[in-house]
Amino acid sequence: MIEAYKLIGCVVLASVFGCAQRPELLPNSDPALNKKSTELAADAAKRFPYKSDAPRGGTAKGRCQVGYGLHRLEIVNQSDTDWNDVDVWVNQSYVVHLPVLKARADKVTSIPFQAIFNDKGRSFPTDGKTHIDKVEVYYGGTMYDVPKQLAD
Repeated sequence: MIEAYKLIGCVVLASVFGCAQRPELLPNSDPALNKKSTELAADAAKRFPYKSDAPRGGTAKGRCQVGYGLHRLEIVNQSDTDWNDVDVWVNQSYVVHLPVLKARADKVTSIPFQAIFNDKGRSFPTDGKTHIDKVEVYYGGTMYDVPKQLAD
């Protein structure tokens, strides 16, 4: 019996340390987010500075939900067209890139806070003190506000 517990412990430790480079323990269903943290941080660095001079498109036909307990930002495109080559900006200081957010998606894209990086290579804090005040999407050369709500 003790040998079985040792084996289980070894498997758990191997899986945890084998995934130390990823922002979450289990693989993300979105291939764009199923990368190492260093890859996500490097990609985010290319997106800076924040596009403050980009044309404003008003409110996007979509929504996002912030789950502080699970440290996730969930976003969905409720429009009739795909959003391609999308930068999701949080508080104008953190960004993550998604190749596409499909139109009329019935599946929410779930982004772990640890996949959203600032220009210094630091992921969005999971300290419970830092809040998401503003979420925007930048695609097609235009910046859009995304309506935000808290998760249940």
